[in-house]
Amino acid sequence: MTELPASYYRATATAYGGFAPLTGRQARRVVVIGGGYAGLNTVLGLAERGVTDVALLEGDDIGFGASGRNGGFVFAGYSRGEEALVRQLGQEHAKALFLSTLGGVQLIRARVGKYRIPCAMVDEGVIWANWFRKPRVLRERQQFLAEQFGVHWDFVPRATLRELLRSERYSDALWERSAVHLHPLNYAIGLAQAAAAKGVAIHEHSAVRELTRQGQGWRVRTAEGEIDAQHVVLCCGGYLAGLDTQVDRGILPIATYVMVTEPLGPRLRDCINTRAAVYDTRFAFDYYRPLPDSRLLWGGRISVRDRSPERVRDLLYRDLLKVYPQLGGIHVDFAWSGLMSYARHQMPQIGRKPNGLWYAQAFGGHGVAPTTVAGELLAAAIAQDDTAWQRFAPFGLTSAMRPFGFMGAQASYWWYQARDWMADFRDA
Repeated sequence: MTELPASYYRATATAYGGFAPLTGRQARRVVVIGGGYAGLNTVLGLAERGVTDVALLEGDDIGFGASGRNGGFVFAGYSRGEEALVRQLGQEHAKALFLSTLGGVQLIRARVGKYRIPCAMVDEGVIWANWFRKPRVLRERQQFLAEQFGVHWDFVPRATLRELLRSERYSDALWERSAVHLHPLNYAIGLAQAAAAKGVAIHEHSAVRELTRQGQGWRVRTAEGEIDAQHVVLCCGGYLAGLDTQVDRGILPIATYVMVTEPLGPRLRDCINTRAAVYDTRFAFDYYRPLPDSRLLWGGRISVRDRSPERVRDLLYRDLLKVYPQLGGIHVDFAWSGLMSYARHQMPQIGRKPNGLWYAQAFGGHGVAPTTVAGELLAAAIAQDDTAWQRFAPFGLTSAMRPFGFMGAQASYWWYQARDWMADFRDA
């Protein structure tokens, strides 16, 4: 097969002309480092609160990292499960954190409309399809969400699911109707354009080389410029900036894989007769969604290795055929990988260090809504001295113990894969 091009998202990205690199010397109230969702939501949240003396610095293009490479799912929750949150924090605190991500979904929906962001948003929900034969896991989660958080997901019986997903692989499902899916890179570009229109200075290709404390503020240096700022916010995710050792050590950069098929025309609807996005109940799950041009986006797996596009294609194509063997022979036009940031406690790290440095990272594989929450919390904290960000205090900058953490993460993934395989074997 021929070499694969850049990601589908890059190939179909909104043309916006780019943002000039930082040059010269200036002063700002706030500098945000990182042009992914966490940084973009922070600067837009500040601008919406009337704080426009703000600069955002991105080392590459807007949305270069996980924000422009992910599956495009926008749903509630975190990498850490809801039951674990309740056990650790109690029902009231856990509920507040979970419901804040529902608010994040709503804010994304509202911003897409308000700023007319052309990100192909599909408001049809997300289906959690049961890979196994027993519906208990679905019923228990449905009941837990309803009783503990007041959230309802629809149960989808097997006969109905077969009409939607024409695969022998699944039994039944839950449908999170409030969720959406979208073109994540175009959404990131739209956030940047909205912030810039409100007066935020955005600079691409402006990697920060040095961050130093200057009195009560900070000095931020790039190759061609520097900014003196009262506040600095680090939002670098899995692409470590190397600016603060404790912040960097708090996360593991973990790769995940995505591919996009050729346009399938009627063949797509013969397999997937819904506009909803889909993921399954295994720990090592597949996730996929139909695209507007009749392509199928398919993602899955996590690894400490950032593999080549060709290897990603081969791995995910085999996974696809396990679910939809009738798609055998289709061509894969795009395949890519990206680095997500994970914390040992599987929750976002949102807060401020004793030296005054703000940070938002470790959103894992559930980042679109939580990064929106993070941006709102940090914007409110900086603009209004709001203290709601302290809800995330139990999830601090716990060391990820690199490089040993990589070995532990990979071993855990393999263990969960084996557990999924054993459960599947018992179902057979």
